[in-house]
Amino acid sequence: MPKVRLSTTLDDAAWDDKAKVWRFNTSAGQLTADIFINATGPLSEVSIPTIPGTENFAGEMFHSAQWNHEYDLQGKRVAVIGTGASAIQFVPEIQPSVASMILFQRTAPWILPRRDRKFSDLEKSLFRRIPLLQRLARYTTYWYRESYVIGFTKIRSALRIAEAVGRYNIRRQVKDKELRKKLTPSFQLGCKRVLMSNNYYATLDKPNTDVTTAGIARITENSVVATDGVEYPVDCIIWGTGFHVTDTAIAQHVRGRTGKTLEETWRGSPEAYLGITVADFPNYFHMVGPNTGLGHSSIVFIIEAQLRYIVDAIKYVNDNHLAAIEPLPEAQDEWVELIEQKSAGTVWLEGGCNSWYLDEKGRNSTLWPGTPSPTAS
Repeated sequence: MPKVRLSTTLDDAAWDDKAKVWRFNTSAGQLTADIFINATGPLSEVSIPTIPGTENFAGEMFHSAQWNHEYDLQGKRVAVIGTGASAIQFVPEIQPSVASMILFQRTAPWILPRRDRKFSDLEKSLFRRIPLLQRLARYTTYWYRESYVIGFTKIRSALRIAEAVGRYNIRRQVKDKELRKKLTPSFQLGCKRVLMSNNYYATLDKPNTDVTTAGIARITENSVVATDGVEYPVDCIIWGTGFHVTDTAIAQHVRGRTGKTLEETWRGSPEAYLGITVADFPNYFHMVGPNTGLGHSSIVFIIEAQLRYIVDAIKYVNDNHLAAIEPLPEAQDEWVELIEQKSAGTVWLEGGCNSWYLDEKGRNSTLWPGTPSPTAS
């Protein structure tokens, strides 16, 4: 704990090439370090759209990642804006307690059933007595999820099976035919993040819940007005609108050897060698950096691999008495070119949607376009 600084804000970080150290300005004063590991994560800076009149709203308003637990939703009229991974989690939880809920949906996501169930006492007993069975169950889950990458990257026709499951998931939970049409995706599965839920669709079919596909024209003191002219009186607005991913805020505050920030260096399209190190940013390591996200498997797999890489790099610096380490620009360029080649023809670029996987230049700078398994890469 003596090495931990809690409740401390990083204002900016800059590489001192003469002293070969990173200098940090923080709310607790100035600090220096030989190694800078940026582990802020891509899903940390909330994204709230700019809508006319938002500042005039007199009710309660918060982002799902900054939930106001002091606010009682019981009996309230609630507007939920956004239908991504956050919304499908909290919408079923708040629906029973609210008086009414209007869900503003820009794009219907693909939602597949969660394969959740309780493990039986027999299974638990076998797992305890035969550890190999537990590992086998884990590997089965892993390779089941890995199999999706075939459809995402190579044989996109294979996604039709999963899409059929997704459409059946709508039919079995939603009785209203018009609502079914609203909730049916218009793009190929995988183009946007695939979501998992067993109760989201059924929740939207409840009497106190409504879904609109109209955009939002403006927000008044006590209502949300849709672009089709319908005005929805609400007491609370919950933003389920995700995060800044390719335009992460910390990139504005990290300066490399040339004095340029990461944001200025990337110019709207993040690049990093192996998604970890960046040319002209010595001794800098970016956890879950560009092209390290996964659309089908666990990011923990990537994080563990990155940590091993970083530890090895630091050991190499220490063992060889080096002042700094960084990728050559040409090595980084070759890596980025590899990403471009592997991304071509994938569902993320050609699946018929516009997702947060793509940056402002239309480039996939978020996902690893393949399997992370070393046995299959």
